[in-house]
This record gives sequence, C-alpha cells and structure tokens, in this order.
Amino acid sequence: MTFPLTRLMPIFLALLLNGCALPPSKPVPVARPVQSGTASFALNGRISIEHRGKHHSAGLRWKHRAQSDEILLLAPLGQTVARVYRDDQKATLDDGSGHHQADDAETLMEKILGWHLPLNGLHLWVLGLPDSDGAARIERDDMGRISVLDQSGWEVRYLRYADTSPDSMPSRLQLSHEDLRMQLLIDEWEWNPQ
Repeated sequence: MTFPLTRLMPIFLALLLNGCALPPSKPVPVARPVQSGTASFALNGRISIEHRGKHHSAGLRWKHRAQSDEILLLAPLGQTVARVYRDDQKATLDDGSGHHQADDAETLMEKILGWHLPLNGLHLWVLGLPDSDGAARIERDDMGRISVLDQSGWEVRYLRYADTSPDSMPSRLQLSHEDLRMQLLIDEWEWNPQ
C-alpha cells in the first residue's frame, strides 16, 4: 500500500516545526583550570573599538595557544571580516583587501585595521591575571579579583565577572592606551581547544 506524498507532508511539516521549537541550549559554564596562565583557550565574544574619532565593532573568536594566536573578527551575521594569525616567526592578516604579512601582529593590525590588540599581554589580562614579565599596578575588588590593572602602557578595567566567586572568569573588560579605547565582552570560554 502506498501513500500519496500530499498525505505525508503534514507529518513531515509537524516534525520539522517541532524540531525548530526546541529551546536553544545554554553553554555550560567552564571552570578555570589550575594553571590558567599557561593554558590554551578559545573565547567567543564581541569587541568595540574607539580610536581617533572612529568607532568599530565586531564579533570575536580568539584561539590562544602557547606558540600562536588566531583571531577572527566577525560581521553581525557571523561572516569573517578579518583573520589575524601570529606565531614565533610572523604575523598575517587576511581581509577583503588581501593577504598581509609583518613581523608582529600589533604593527600589522595598526597598519591594516587602524587599531591593534595588545596580544603580548592580553592573553593573560583576559584571564584576570597580570603579565609576570612586566611591572603592574593592580587594584582589587572585595572578592580579591583584579578590578584595575595598569601594565605595559595599558589600563585594563574589569567591569564584570561571570559570577561572584573569587576565581570567576572576567566577562567584560575595558582597555585603554593613549587614544585607543576598547570594550571586550566575553560570552564563552573553552579550554585546550583543538
């Protein structure tokens, strides 16, 4: 016995709509590893930059490993606008205008994007840690977490942490250096990404 396709369409449509009605899954909170200062991580978030009278904003996907960093700047619908990669040998930036290369990522970003991320210290600052290689002025909140960090010419303000525990991860930072100001919102952490 065969069924006409028109009789099966309502069943397929109901199954499809039922699948679409499921609530989105919430990301599982990620605990801070014991040696978080040396751990590889990935983070998803958003960045807003104010520099020399211009404003920029983008989604952000950053993979940090001991020997390399890869940063994707994303448009509102998730398309990659720019990819920054650096390792011990070089830095590259790919965007709509082509493939660019330099000795360091900060110089390359400044040249192509008009602003830069301080990658040498930022991988620790986003973890709520100072860089042990340089002097730092630190202010702490009532929980003992860093609230203000001045290091390497940058002021980092920790505006929000993920929760109220003393080892909570930062979720909103404001970074300032000369005429560059940026806000970094971290939505999701991943440890030891592949």
